[in-house]
Amino acid sequence: MKQLDVRGLSCPEPVLNLKPLLEEGEDTIEVLCSCGASSDNIKRMASHYGYAVEVLKEEQGEITYHLQKQ
Repeated sequence: MKQLDVRGLSCPEPVLNLKPLLEEGEDTIEVLCSCGASSDNIKRMASHYGYAVEVLKEEQGEITYHLQKQ
């Protein structure tokens, strides 16, 4: 499992950092991000690449996503 920490980064940096992992076809990716537009874009991009998106934790303005290749 790969882990990607994009907390505190502004758009479009979080999705630009995530894209190579999605294109490589990693089976499982855990993404830590700040709430806001970036989190919506992460979910949308992951779904586009065929990943199921699950929220593992959401607290204090941060979200941890579990992305699983389908």
